[in-house]
Amino acid sequence: MTGRSEPRRGPASQDRGLAATWVNQTAADFGPSSAGRSASVESLPDAKARKVYGNWLERCRQFKELEVSFDASAGVLWCHMNPIGRPSVTSGLVEEGCELQCSVKRVFEEVSSSGLHPVRYMVWDSKIPGVFNLGGDLRLFSQLIRQGDRAGLLAYATACVQVVYNNIVGLGLPILTISLVEGDALGGGFEKALSTNVLIAERGTRFGLPEVLFGLFPGMGAYSLISRRIGSAQAKRMVLSGRVYGAEELYELGLVDVLTEPGEGRETVDDYVARNARHHAAQCAVFRADQRVNPLAYEELHDIALIWVETALSLEEPDLRKMERLAAAQDRRRAAAVSQGQTKAP
Repeated sequence: MTGRSEPRRGPASQDRGLAATWVNQTAADFGPSSAGRSASVESLPDAKARKVYGNWLERCRQFKELEVSFDASAGVLWCHMNPIGRPSVTSGLVEEGCELQCSVKRVFEEVSSSGLHPVRYMVWDSKIPGVFNLGGDLRLFSQLIRQGDRAGLLAYATACVQVVYNNIVGLGLPILTISLVEGDALGGGFEKALSTNVLIAERGTRFGLPEVLFGLFPGMGAYSLISRRIGSAQAKRMVLSGRVYGAEELYELGLVDVLTEPGEGRETVDDYVARNARHHAAQCAVFRADQRVNPLAYEELHDIALIWVETALSLEEPDLRKMERLAAAQDRRRAAAVSQGQTKAP
């Protein structure tokens, strides 16, 4: 399956209507390197595209766990994760991520006749200081496992796989996906970061796959993605060790593409986009070629997710208690951020 393939639509990515909060980004929001940029849809030169994109932005309302902003002049769609409750891959965050990806595809189809493709980059980052994402919804997992709810676990895993796959293939569009990691990325959060075409990380940030600590493994893309980048032997070591890695170490291994200094992540993304503006088509072609040489099919991700579901259902009570202790630690981290006014309350 190449980068030109159409993203497959899993259960969580059906058309449920557009529901997003669009923040018209100002130059101040993007920092000094973005001074003078306009985020208004009026910067689009084509009248039909202005109408379609304007209507799209107008229709997009009220995402609860994603905040979305669009820098139209640079073609950068920012997807700011801000999950309700613990900073994990909640069901709501996954569902809204699927909806956003599908809405981007639909609006491309509406303006395709003009030949204009204003969205050139999708950037995923986090609104929670010090955290990109801490991984799967552990309390949900323990609840579903105790209930023996295979369908519930599979629905969650399938929705996660859909978001990951869409990132990998750039939605089947001339879009490059980027992760900006400015805080811990663990478990499913690490998988989300790995799924994009480019991974930019602050020095000092931490990455890890802790699932082995409670008898599981990262089942929504990590093994496939790490294997294709740096080999299956290293992927097995990372998955089975439960180790925490620094951004610098992962840069040397080849999993992090760009290192940035703390506090300079947004500027680094701006600079990356500006530096590669003339080479965007070539970059998209290279990632499509990479998909041809090292194809990652949706079916592979889905089959591994099935293994994850069966493994989860085999966990015993001591494993579930470990899982819940980790969830409690995530809760405390979120509560500390809320108490300091750094993020919204659940």
